[in-house]
Amino acid sequence: MTSSTAVQIPGYLAGTWDIDAAHSTVGFSVRHMMVSKVRGYFTRFSGEIVTAEDPAQSTVTATVDMDSIDTRQEQRDAHIRSADFFDVGNHTVMTFRSTRVVSLDGGDWTLEGDLTIKGTTEPVTLELEVNGFGPDAYGGTRAGFSAKTSISRKAYGVDIDLPMDGGGVVVGDKIDVELEIEAVLRTA
Repeated sequence: MTSSTAVQIPGYLAGTWDIDAAHSTVGFSVRHMMVSKVRGYFTRFSGEIVTAEDPAQSTVTATVDMDSIDTRQEQRDAHIRSADFFDVGNHTVMTFRSTRVVSLDGGDWTLEGDLTIKGTTEPVTLELEVNGFGPDAYGGTRAGFSAKTSISRKAYGVDIDLPMDGGGVVVGDKIDVELEIEAVLRTA
């Protein structure tokens, strides 16, 4: 790892940023029927990013409305909201709170934090790409980030197997998470 004080990010700006959900994506994919992947998104989420003078001291908090899942198939979405999967009636949100930002050699980053789904909190590490900082068309300032990780749904109590005839399961355990985040700098 490199020293965080030596890290240079072009256009980097310290400040507090609000996630712009209209220009961001919280997406996932999961193996389905052992032969393909189904992709889905959450359409309602919010969060705060604090970029510190020392980027390694930055923090992220985010909340996702679990009822806003969209896999482009309403019957499947209703099942995912049920007690078989997310139990949205009792667990309305998923949360993330960062615990550490790490600068790796070559300008790569990782974002470590605690992810809570269905009342269970587990540590996660996201591969983080800092896409840039700059002015927007409305007189404000924006920042962009991409991140990805994989989690086990079973680690969060989403442990339904739905076995298939001949072996395998309808829904895989590994969930690939992909984030495209655009955030707006708060003004005083």
